[in-house]
Amino acid sequence: MPELPEVETVRRGLAPHLAACKVRAVVARVPALRWPIPSELATLISGAALQGLSRRGKYLLFEFPAGWLIVHLGMSGSLRWVDCEEPVRKHDHFDLVLDHGIVRLHDPRRFGAVLWHARAAGPVAHHALFAGLGLEPLETSTALLAKRLFEGTRGRHRSIKAVLLAGELIVGAGNIYACESLHRARIHPASRAGRLSSARCQRLVVALQETLEEALRRGGSSLRDFVGSDGVNGHYQHEALVYDREGLACRRCAGTVRRIVQQQRSTYYCPGCQH
Repeated sequence: MPELPEVETVRRGLAPHLAACKVRAVVARVPALRWPIPSELATLISGAALQGLSRRGKYLLFEFPAGWLIVHLGMSGSLRWVDCEEPVRKHDHFDLVLDHGIVRLHDPRRFGAVLWHARAAGPVAHHALFAGLGLEPLETSTALLAKRLFEGTRGRHRSIKAVLLAGELIVGAGNIYACESLHRARIHPASRAGRLSSARCQRLVVALQETLEEALRRGGSSLRDFVGSDGVNGHYQHEALVYDREGLACRRCAGTVRRIVQQQRSTYYCPGCQH
């Protein structure tokens, strides 16, 4: 699934194309992805000026006078900027047709989402999808994130990796970047979250921010289907410290990277570095 760096890479790639754009048409080639695509979208935004593009967690928010178009890439989706004459491919399910190009959603597994939040319903932050999301790791200070992580994990028996994946305290650390951040912080992924000291929470937050920034510089990770808004693959997966490197040498200590399964997800770590 595209994680925070991949979604932010898409946002940054699309943003330069969207200044002063108006919507010419809305094309939904299927009635639903993970949820139904609102049938009234064309009426709501055709002819409307696009006011901005932002991100919340793994969701992209296209702002219009009447509200926000919420897009999620699901398990295998990509959102590309294409010319108006670009041929439609299989699994190209949704087009936002603008003045001089198209924002096109390609989603082979159809786990993505195209939703609408009306301005009359209040700020988009009030949407139900965002109610349980934690702090943004790239827009929030290290000190505040560390405080939130430490205070939010007191008394918790879940593993620290499970807490990161839940996104209730800090949003956006999916499986790849949770593994990588825990390795950078020298914390075992099965460590009980409630037992982490304030200093270790601080170290983990720094590691998470560094990992996400590094992934952004490399255009995210392309393990299967992900491409940026320009159709180019990300490259972070080639530089990963432990993720998908079972049996290979740890890049830090030359120990052997191992794999365990947590919550039906593969976790990669180095026993020599992470205690």
